[in-house]
Amino acid sequence: MNNKIPKYIAASILGTVAMTIIMAVAPNIGLPKMVPWELLAKAMDVSLVIGWIMHFVIGILFGLGYVFVFAPKVHIQNIWLKGIVFGVLVLISTQIGMASLNGFINIRLTAFLIPYIVFGMVTAKVIGKNKSLYVF
Repeated sequence: MNNKIPKYIAASILGTVAMTIIMAVAPNIGLPKMVPWELLAKAMDVSLVIGWIMHFVIGILFGLGYVFVFAPKVHIQNIWLKGIVFGVLVLISTQIGMASLNGFINIRLTAFLIPYIVFGMVTAKVIGKNKSLYVF
């Protein structure tokens, strides 16, 4: 068992919090309203609290995906650039996932790009580029 998993989970939560803050203030800075927790709750016909929990669980899963799948295979030296690439891939993945729930892909990808890039950057930076962190 990898004893660094709590660090990976904490980094994922921190990345999710950073992304969520940007999403929450988006309408105040001229970006469209972004509320994935509401979309998740509505799509699954559950309470908003469950939508919030799912939002963070998904963030943790993507963070662990960064550690165990993305980071060991993508050899970008600049950790910020690596985080940006990861954030874009997470955005594309979530849009495909939401399309399967809602039947359409959100057209406002550019607006969503900013918080997902921040998620990727924060997660990558907190986890770091120390190869000894990875299990592979």
